[in-house]
Amino acid sequence: MSAHLPVIGITMGDAAGVGPEIIVKSFANPALYGMARAVVIGDARRLKTANELLGLNVRVQPLRDLADARFEHGVIDCIDLPLIPADLPFGKLSATAGDAAFRFIDKAVELAKAGQIDAICTAPLNKEALHAGGHKFPGHTEMLAHLTGVDEVSMMLVAPNLRVIHVTTHIGLLDAIRRIEPGLVERTIQRGYDTLRKARIENPRIAVCGINPHAGENGLFGYGEEEEKIIPAVQKLQGQGMNIEGPLPADTLFFRAGRGDFDLVVAMYHDQGHGPVKVLGLEAGVNITVGLDVIRTSVDHGTAFDIAGKGVADERSLLEALRQGAELATRR
Repeated sequence: MSAHLPVIGITMGDAAGVGPEIIVKSFANPALYGMARAVVIGDARRLKTANELLGLNVRVQPLRDLADARFEHGVIDCIDLPLIPADLPFGKLSATAGDAAFRFIDKAVELAKAGQIDAICTAPLNKEALHAGGHKFPGHTEMLAHLTGVDEVSMMLVAPNLRVIHVTTHIGLLDAIRRIEPGLVERTIQRGYDTLRKARIENPRIAVCGINPHAGENGLFGYGEEEEKIIPAVQKLQGQGMNIEGPLPADTLFFRAGRGDFDLVVAMYHDQGHGPVKVLGLEAGVNITVGLDVIRTSVDHGTAFDIAGKGVADERSLLEALRQGAELATRR
């Protein structure tokens, strides 16, 4: 394996979910070894349990120090945090697993700050289990912002032919509309623009969603939210030379973006951006946290407790998240 490939830390996520399975399946796939030098931050015994369940020809190698990682084909190098009881059932909510998921992330951030890993790729966690474990974060994005000391980050979803960055995410719709204001819209667009430039898209074509149906249709719908909250930011960035349009009606905008008219869509709230990406398939989407000091990518699906432990979970989203993380880490 090439020493020039970036080192990516894969956090195991919730041990009761599909994280351990999709990690083992990914290490059994030869494609992984051409993308990155991957190391897991998790519980080595849990990975061995998943490996036995799947009957795959890979070996789990517990490590205390990343310097001991060999990055060999068919070997899962695991920075071992032995936090998961051997009898923890798959598919059931567990405060123990929720607390462990936080500790895996905390360790990954520590390694990233020390310059030992180039990017973090996260397997899914369960928010209810995370809270039961004593960690009151809405999700990975907010937890990583807290652990890295960053005030504000954005969520970007990447799927075939579609990239979406969100102005607001894990808050209720009424709260989201209250929170949207020109400064936040401008900073979100700027974070997306900077990320695309790092990905070597020189002059990104950016389209901004409205909040109301038909983007308000000149005051017909809503109470002037587009004029108050979005247009000042768009006009300011246009004045700086950014190739940006909007606010546009979200229903037709996503069709146009999928057709290739735009490099990035700016969604105003969670479901406005997530819905179109999820229609393309859960195995295809990747979640990128934009604005952190470290690159972080993730699968765009949950812990899937209903199928966890059955050996049927699909690892393609994790492999795509690894690929995206490796590309961004290489170009940083």
